Amino acid sequence: MTSSTTAPPVDVAVTELTIGGMTCASCAARVERKLNRIVGVTATVNYATEKARIEHPPEVGVDTLIATVVKTGYTAEEPPPPEPEPTAVAEDRETAPDPELASLRQRLTVSALLSAPVVLLAMVPSLQFDNWQWLSLTLAAPVVVWGGLPFHRAAWTNLRHGAATMDTLVSVGTLAAFGWSLWALFLGDAGMPGMRHGFDPTVDRSEASSAIYLEVAAGVVTFILLGRYLEARAKRKAGTALRALMELGAKDVAVLRGGTEVRVPVAALRTGDLFVVRPGEKIATDGTVAEGASAVDASLLTGESLPLDVAAGSDVTGGCVNVSGRLVVRATRVGADTQLARMAKLVEDAQNGKAEVQRLADRISAVFVPVVLLVALGTLVTWLLLTDDPTASFTAAVAVLIIACPCALGLATPTALMVGTGRGAQLGILIKGPEVLESTRRVDTIVLDKTGTVTTGRMRLAGVRVYGGKYGTDATDETELLRLAGALEHSSEHPVARAVAGGAVERCGELPVPKTFENVPGLGVRGSVEGHLVLVGRAALLTAEGVDVPAGGEPGAVHVAWDGVARGTLTVADTVKDTSAEAVARLRGLGLRPVLLTGDHRVVAEAVAAEVGIDEVIAEVLPEEKAEVIRRLQAEGRTVAMVGDGVNDAAALATADLGLAMGTGTDAAIEASDLTLVRGDLRVAADAIRLARRTLATIRGNLGWAFGYNVAALPLAAAGLLNPMIAGLAMAFSSVFVVSNSLRLRRFT
Repeated sequence: MTSSTTAPPVDVAVTELTIGGMTCASCAARVERKLNRIVGVTATVNYATEKARIEHPPEVGVDTLIATVVKTGYTAEEPPPPEPEPTAVAEDRETAPDPELASLRQRLTVSALLSAPVVLLAMVPSLQFDNWQWLSLTLAAPVVVWGGLPFHRAAWTNLRHGAATMDTLVSVGTLAAFGWSLWALFLGDAGMPGMRHGFDPTVDRSEASSAIYLEVAAGVVTFILLGRYLEARAKRKAGTALRALMELGAKDVAVLRGGTEVRVPVAALRTGDLFVVRPGEKIATDGTVAEGASAVDASLLTGESLPLDVAAGSDVTGGCVNVSGRLVVRATRVGADTQLARMAKLVEDAQNGKAEVQRLADRISAVFVPVVLLVALGTLVTWLLLTDDPTASFTAAVAVLIIACPCALGLATPTALMVGTGRGAQLGILIKGPEVLESTRRVDTIVLDKTGTVTTGRMRLAGVRVYGGKYGTDATDETELLRLAGALEHSSEHPVARAVAGGAVERCGELPVPKTFENVPGLGVRGSVEGHLVLVGRAALLTAEGVDVPAGGEPGAVHVAWDGVARGTLTVADTVKDTSAEAVARLRGLGLRPVLLTGDHRVVAEAVAAEVGIDEVIAEVLPEEKAEVIRRLQAEGRTVAMVGDGVNDAAALATADLGLAMGTGTDAAIEASDLTLVRGDLRVAADAIRLARRTLATIRGNLGWAFGYNVAALPLAAAGLLNPMIAGLAMAFSSVFVVSNSLRLRRFT
């Protein structure tokens, strides 16, 4: 199994830092490399989420980690703990403009307005009037200096730390174009009145002293600012689902103190507190209903569209909305222990992780920029040697610098992960880490635990058989059998007894009250009902009392006898979920071979399997043997996914290549799994695998585009087939394409 959230050793601390100042994947790679050089430290830095997750020994303090990041040329701080605040304030914050986006928008708007005339004048000779070049300089200078300031500042910071990033390429390229233009204008012939030149989409060959590149310098800055702005907007959209999940909880709550309602922040809630939830309000935290009955809307948390009925004794989850009646709830989990908080943490951890394909991209990005600088220098020298044309040589070298920025590489995986895991959270699917995606692609067999997964886990009365002839009497009928057996079982708390009693009440109405009742541990019950000595339980109970039991009964059947004669049997079965057959069909449609795994009797298991459309059944397996079954299937060459919900499934979930835990199950099962299905609906398992596969396909598509773009574009630029301004436009939109492609996952249903 490949869960990315494996807990670190107890002697290792985990710290999360927010990293500022990163502008591309190579920045993230540098920070990650510097942190990992500290002895005992394992760090993962994510460019898209701008966060670092660091495992470190206790003796390495957080101050040391922050200082290391700062020395590398970036900022770092621990994320502030979430503070409870009034709903109105939270809503204002949600609608407040993003300062980074606002700054980028302002810089982009001014640069675009100033650059447009410069580009038009350079591209359309008929618009060029006497001394037009000096107007172009006046308009282009603020764009290059002020508009490109973020690139120049970052490039200078990186230079001081002996590093090069995408900003280095942009800064060197635009300043070189601008510097060449200044030389040509002030020291060459380009400043002469009446100077004219046209626009060539490839390398322009002209007299060096009369060639100016103001449109290249201003246009590239503007295009890359546009790319940055669209990228920032798209990244913000990509994280919408996680932010929505984190904002799902209530801000304050009415706690009962001495019978009086007191409004307090949710953070003040403690386990055991009683709090009131009125219709329309969010349930403040996980708890158990103490008073009242209502319907609860959990759609935002689980994706389940229908409200769930709750009453005293029902468990409720924080973040769900109370639809109708007033509820008094006793808090059972608060703070980081709640299901909502754990869901948000799982999603965030998954978004901060890295798939294996992304690690390859990071390694390439780390060396890509220095290689590009060398390629640009080589292009300049080669062109000079072959053509002796400084203008063409310079143009080709600048095009190489501009076209090769590896932004798309850095965004390919994180943005798809952000959108995919966020969309999963909205649908009640929690993907624990990016490594899980690779597993979903390879899986060919899916093992389904029966109880609680394919079935409801609640027993029901499935059949009644009355003996005749040698056993029983003609007077015994189903109603009589059920009345007497149900009356005795009604006094027992055993799940089988409750199923029998419930079925008896449903078919016969009111049941008689036993005069005597005795529980026989492990065998059944006996007692006196309406003057009869009644026995209900295993065949061994009847045999021990001297009652002759017919041979060939169904495994697990409940035997009924009274007055020393066996009267019949009752069959109790687990209820198959209404959606299980459809879920199995969907899993088959994904190319998976379903296997039913259970500790139940083979006859019962095969009946359930036949009902839902499963051909392969492995029954009568002890809890500790389930993991061994998974290993056996893997030894046969199968790649196995396992779906379960109980404590006895945890080992099997951990052993499987892909573990899927039903969120309605135990914490042990959920912790051991790779994917958690918040709803207890097996159809979500098929949705989870589809979503994971779609996310992986998107990542691969993004990386294919990013690699392909750079591999194809660099030779074109070096060969002189790209004007630097067109190169800047192509580079900017390669990043926008990757992010936009990832955003398509938001439409997954």
